[in-house]
Amino acid sequence: MSSSHFTFSIYFLTFALFLQTIFGASPLFHFCSSSENFTTNDPYESNLKKLLGNLYYQTPLLGFGLGSVGSYPYQTNGLALCRGDVATTDCKTCVNEASNEIHKLCPYNKGAIIWYDSCLVKYLNKDFFGQIDNQNKFYLWNLRNVSDPTTFNEKTRKLLKLLAKKASVTPKLYAVGELELGESKKLYGLAQCTRDLSNSDCFKCLDGAIGELPRCCNGKEGGRVVGGSCNIRYEVYPFVNS
Repeated sequence: MSSSHFTFSIYFLTFALFLQTIFGASPLFHFCSSSENFTTNDPYESNLKKLLGNLYYQTPLLGFGLGSVGSYPYQTNGLALCRGDVATTDCKTCVNEASNEIHKLCPYNKGAIIWYDSCLVKYLNKDFFGQIDNQNKFYLWNLRNVSDPTTFNEKTRKLLKLLAKKASVTPKLYAVGELELGESKKLYGLAQCTRDLSNSDCFKCLDGAIGELPRCCNGKEGGRVVGGSCNIRYEVYPFVNS
C-alpha cells in the first residue's frame, strides 16, 4: 500500500515446518494505520462494514475481490486475495475470519491489512488500487540451515525468478513450481500478486521481493517475503494443494 500510515518492514520469525490451517489459525501478521481513525457510528464505520461484507461474498468465487463503498471523506477501499490453490469454501472461511479479526485488532483505524496463510484482507480510506505496496511487509523463515548455502540460494533465486515471470503473465497472477535439488530432494516455490496490479507491476513487485531474500532467508531451508501486493515463498517440502 502506498500510504505512509502503515508501519515499515519488520522481521518476523517462525518455524516453517509448523503446519497451519485456516480453521482456527492465527493471523501471520497485521498492520493498523497509525494516523487516521474513525469513531463509533461514524459513516466510515458503516461503509467499512459494507465493504467487508461485499468482499466476503465477492472473493471466494474467483479468489480475489476489490471494491469501494461511500464517497469522500467517508469512502473506504479494500481488497481480499486468497492463495491460488485454496478451494472456494476455504477461501470464504479465511476471508470471513480475517475480516472479523482485523476488526478486533484495528477497531477504529481507517486502514488495516491482515495476512493468513490462505488469504489477506486490506482496506484504506485512500485509493491504493493498482499501486505496489512497498510499505507493508514482513519475513518468515525456517530456522534450519542448508549445508551448501551458496548453491541452495542460487537454485532458490532461479526457481522464484521463473515463477515470477510465469505468475506475472497468468490471469490469476499466481504460479507454483518445483526444482530438483539432487539426492531425491526438491525445492518448492510460490509467487503471487494481488490482481489489482498490472502484469508489469506484478513482476516488478515479485522481483523486488526476491531481491530481499538475503535480508531474511540466506541459507535457510524455507522462507517468505510477504507484502501487501505480492508474496514469494520457497520450502523443501510441498505446501500447496495439488
